[in-house]
Amino acid sequence: MILTGHQPNYLPYAGFFEKVARADRFLVVDNVQFVKRGTFGWMHRNRIRTSSPQGWDWLSVPILTKGRYTQDISEALIDPAVPWARKHWRTIEWNYRRAKHFEEYAADFKAMYEGEWTRFSDLSCAFLSLLLRLLGIPRTFERTSTLGIKGESTGLVAAMCKAAGADTYLSGPHGRDYLDVPALGTAGIRVEFQDFTCPQYPQCWPGPFIPDLSVIDLLFNCGPDSLRVLRGDRQA
Repeated sequence: MILTGHQPNYLPYAGFFEKVARADRFLVVDNVQFVKRGTFGWMHRNRIRTSSPQGWDWLSVPILTKGRYTQDISEALIDPAVPWARKHWRTIEWNYRRAKHFEEYAADFKAMYEGEWTRFSDLSCAFLSLLLRLLGIPRTFERTSTLGIKGESTGLVAAMCKAAGADTYLSGPHGRDYLDVPALGTAGIRVEFQDFTCPQYPQCWPGPFIPDLSVIDLLFNCGPDSLRVLRGDRQA
């Protein structure tokens, strides 16, 4: 069985879902440290196509971090003083209202932004469930915090595979930087690394194609064909 895992991200890019689609089971790793910067600084934000000169803009969820610098993702709280949800929905609606498939999905996204959200992990997991359903990827997921899985880097992956009964772990490309593949092999776990290149598809607004935006860019433009575009020639 192939297992993959990832921190809960806000409106992740298409490669996130390509990895989930290739695995048999998916775990949301929410009991590791919340990071706002660096390689993992995409947890609470992502980019969408816009009419700006650069062709894209950030959508960022405001997270309370003062005095909470070592908090786990599962502990991260959304700043209630910032009206981010209304702003995000208006920005999405304005920039994608002419996308071919926007109207098919608008009500689902609007309802999400009208919800009451306190914890970032709850928000991101709710969006993950919605996006998996709309993309047609038949995967549910569990959170490592709920399953009591703990550890760091290689140890965490080993613990996840043991809990899931998996013999193969599908890692993102950055796993090459920190995973001890021989040690996992000794534990009976085969490691595969994702090699994803964003496929080109029609986008809103003039200008060259911009890869690796939030998967909503793909969804609003390609609709029911999104998974096929995402996977290319790869079979389900």
